[in-house]
Amino acid sequence: MTNILLFVVLPYAALAIFLIGSIYRYLNKGFTVSSLSSQFLEGRKLFIGSQPFHWGLFFLFFGHLIAFLFPRAVIAWNGQPVRLLILEISAFAFGLAAFVGVILLIYRRLTTRRVQMVTSKMDLVVFAILLTQIISGLLVAYQSRWGSSWFASFITPYLRSVFVFDPQIDALVSVNSLSLKVHVISAFALIGLIPFTRFIHFLVYPVDYLWRSYQQVIWNWPRKNIRISRAHSEGHKSQNN
Repeated sequence: MTNILLFVVLPYAALAIFLIGSIYRYLNKGFTVSSLSSQFLEGRKLFIGSQPFHWGLFFLFFGHLIAFLFPRAVIAWNGQPVRLLILEISAFAFGLAAFVGVILLIYRRLTTRRVQMVTSKMDLVVFAILLTQIISGLLVAYQSRWGSSWFASFITPYLRSVFVFDPQIDALVSVNSLSLKVHVISAFALIGLIPFTRFIHFLVYPVDYLWRSYQQVIWNWPRKNIRISRAHSEGHKSQNN
């Protein structure tokens, strides 16, 4: 019964919430479909953490997507030991990059005063799930060698069965790996939370940049004067000539 709830009910609930919630938020609260970036509050730590985090997740996502769409091609690629090692080492390296990045981003959120002021409880929940997702993925890769092959052989059939509304969980639940099950569960949990978080921005960025009008931001005030002037401090009305 527990396996049914975790690997059948949870995936469908998460996917339904993701689809309906994302459409509702985009149509009714479109202005909130944003990363709500805190870069203007603190930029250096954000850059250092976001680069390995985003690049790591980017390559890992498309690696999983390729194994899902073309499992036979992945298995054939892994038929050569050298190519298998290249794929496994590269994937693990990107996983480590994502792990280092998310740790740095969490540290920034918890230690930078101005960023703390705009950090919501949902932000912390997302970071916790992301950290669980990345750590469990690294453990799976380390404990169960040649993960790209067994992902294509075991996880892809399970995921495909979910999408065709004929969930087959026997192969998944038979795997004696707690890390793998936590990895799958946390992935669907994250998908279900996307409509309620700033993580939703990946659905529109950078797609809308392909056709939106050109925008140019112009700073009308002398920056040096603003930095040293008390007239622009909190509680005073600024003068924009």
